[in-house]
Amino acid sequence: MKTKTDLLLELWTEARTRFTNQLEYFSETDLKKKLGTSPNSVGFLIRHIGDVELLFAKNVFGDSSVKVSAKTVIEKKDTGEWTDLEALKNYVSESFAKLKSIVEKQTDDDWETTISTKEFGTKTKAEAFGRIVSHTAHHAGQLAMIKKYG
Repeated sequence: MKTKTDLLLELWTEARTRFTNQLEYFSETDLKKKLGTSPNSVGFLIRHIGDVELLFAKNVFGDSSVKVSAKTVIEKKDTGEWTDLEALKNYVSESFAKLKSIVEKQTDDDWETTISTKEFGTKTKAEAFGRIVSHTAHHAGQLAMIKKYG
């Protein structure tokens, strides 16, 4: 029988394919594209997903080894600097690996413990994990729209 951790990792990994499956179809030219008057470019959104994954590893799951300068969260706007596709792909690959590594260490009981953050208040770790799943899927949808219409 699978543990809660196994099941939640499967759910997150599958949901994240809505994002990762798009990465191979972006070019460096695409990184500057936005949708209409939307403030965020493709490059910004890719970087943002990685930033938030690293913040989750550090702040939600307590991985003190994570060093992150979440520039997209700090700036709260697209500064136009996210234009190196290979670097962005590497960043989100590393952020996934880092978050996955700490999530794999969670016990079934850990998922029911509560954490508090200024961003979304007090939640169980399972509820908080739902936020990272939906966060990535939300931005994956934005990326798909920009790729198609931007």
